[in-house]
Amino acid sequence: MNKHTWNFFRAGGFDQVKLETAADLASLDQLDQKLWVALACPTSGLEFNAKTLALIDADKDGRIRVPEILAATKWALGCLKGSDTLFAGRDSLPLAAISDPQILASAKQILANLGTPNADSISIEDVADTTKIFAQTRFNGDGIIPVEAAEDDATKAVINDIIACLGAETDRSGKPGINQAKADQFFADLQAFADWSNKAVLPFGDNTPAAAAAVRAVRAKVDDYFARCRLAAFDARALGALNRQESEYLALAAKDMTITAAEVAGFPLAKIEAGRPLPLKDGVNPAWADALLALIPLAGGKSVLSEADWTALVAKITPYEAWIAGKTGGTVEKLGIARIKEILAGPAKENIAALIARDKALEAESNAIATVEKLVRYNRDLVKLLHNFVTFRDFYGRKDKAVFQAGTLYLDQRSCELCIRVEDMAKHGVMAGLSRCYLAYCDCVRKPTGEKMTIAAAFTNGDSDNLMPGRNGIFYDRQGRDWDATIVKIVDNPISIRQAFLAPYKKFVRMIEEQVAKRAAAAEAASDAKVSAAATTVATADQAKTPATPPKKIDIGTVAAIGVAVGGITAALGALLQTFFGLGIWMPLGIIGLVLVISGPSMLIAALKLRQRNLGPLLDANGWAVNAKAKINIPFGGSLTRIAVLPPGAHRDLADPFAEDNSSRNRAILYGVLLAALLVGWYFGSFEKLMPGVLPKSGWVQKHK
Repeated sequence: MNKHTWNFFRAGGFDQVKLETAADLASLDQLDQKLWVALACPTSGLEFNAKTLALIDADKDGRIRVPEILAATKWALGCLKGSDTLFAGRDSLPLAAISDPQILASAKQILANLGTPNADSISIEDVADTTKIFAQTRFNGDGIIPVEAAEDDATKAVINDIIACLGAETDRSGKPGINQAKADQFFADLQAFADWSNKAVLPFGDNTPAAAAAVRAVRAKVDDYFARCRLAAFDARALGALNRQESEYLALAAKDMTITAAEVAGFPLAKIEAGRPLPLKDGVNPAWADALLALIPLAGGKSVLSEADWTALVAKITPYEAWIAGKTGGTVEKLGIARIKEILAGPAKENIAALIARDKALEAESNAIATVEKLVRYNRDLVKLLHNFVTFRDFYGRKDKAVFQAGTLYLDQRSCELCIRVEDMAKHGVMAGLSRCYLAYCDCVRKPTGEKMTIAAAFTNGDSDNLMPGRNGIFYDRQGRDWDATIVKIVDNPISIRQAFLAPYKKFVRMIEEQVAKRAAAAEAASDAKVSAAATTVATADQAKTPATPPKKIDIGTVAAIGVAVGGITAALGALLQTFFGLGIWMPLGIIGLVLVISGPSMLIAALKLRQRNLGPLLDANGWAVNAKAKINIPFGGSLTRIAVLPPGAHRDLADPFAEDNSSRNRAILYGVLLAALLVGWYFGSFEKLMPGVLPKSGWVQKHK
């Protein structure tokens, strides 16, 4: 096997292969997988055509792996005369570029079906709508025939009958139709229903169904009536209970009664007496009067029905009920036995089977049409996927956004381009924190449609002072649609060296503000307590005074301890100031050194973490298998998060009519600092070195001279 010579470029701190020629694609299976940037990615949550991903995902497990990438690339190269069209990535594929004769013939057939037989290329739009492709064809190879596939009215009528009884399958043309399974079931049901009908048991002729329904409606109540009469014959003492108690009638009479009321329907059909036949007309329960009248024709016109007559009537109806219970082929019953026999006697079964066979004969050609769509989609999308899987060229090249970048978040005068869709925020946050990126998870909502999604936005420039849960921004997806975005969770990591430099001072200022606020609150509480105590004293002036608590004596030991502490602090401060002012003209370097002592550790820690920023955990948390340490260094991070700047040539008016006037305060602070510096410098003898004999010597200088 010839070894291919690869070209690489360096980005993100590691080497990535260049895919620029047909030889690169053809030799992709020779590239060591250790050099692939990714080994797997999900088929969802990406800004990439979902149908193309589904075609590449051969095992339909929702993930794209290396063998599937290699298989798709090999197949596409085998169907084309060259790779130029693949690298172009256009929506349309020139027919002249197709090398597979069957796919080429299918492409031409599609264009002919669409009414453009002379077109020299086929596009995604041409193959996307199979309904449009097959709209004018009778047969399309899917094994489903619509009504229009039949040429004679009789066969069309039978196809309509099948659809009416068993429902329709959808043909590739989008029309309702039937397949062989539906046809086989229909004709089997026809025969079963016909055979069952030939065994009909109709004791009352055509009126048997109505007679059976009449008996079925009252059977339970009639059986109940004769059972009660037999019980009354057995023991006359039960007669009162069998006819219901008077109290039950009184309760019923107190209501607004209707003949069909449930309470009335629950009473016996007629008055219970030993051996009494059932009246069908007079003296019956009004709730069952109509149902009992329907039994008179079945009883030979008699207005009463003995228990023996009832037993004979039920026995006469029972064979019919058994026949009904054994019904087969009920799905076609609605057609009626006459239509069923007509269809069975005709040639419809053979005609429909022949039509389905003609349609199936075109299966290979029709499947090739689906293959055309696959090739056209690969032609447009395959190389783009390779540039986001084998390499991360799109991400590091910054010309096109990567497939995992969902859009751009605008918030806090910044635009964040590294925004990733997140399905499970809690699960994602566990892994994503290892990326060392400052992440803001945002819930995004589109008001017009109510759509919702969650994103993780990486802030890689600026600071985090105004980033907190609850802040709102606007997110623009890759289609340009705007979403309302709200921060719901923060994963805190350093954003920039500048932020780390200022962090100690900001913390110091915040501590001072917090202490001042606490002292003010304590002073206010103490003041309120004093006012309350004074008010209480005034209000209770007429009551007996309690003896005053003697003042506490000052502990000499406490005073001594305080003095020692103050002395130690003063000595330490003095030593520091002595060292500082002893630098003389090197004092600016001392200031720089002091700043480095304060900010240096914070900057060092931030620099170490910023060097560790890594895209891999962000994607791995979403189901990727990133195979490289894809770094996001400081310069590259700055390009992913843009800070607001004035446009070139803009004019800026610095006069703010509502700005606070702090000039007096600032001057007072400046003068105070200068005076303190002068006094400290004189005290420690700094001016004695510069101007000897001009100023009187301080006590400290005389002591240490």
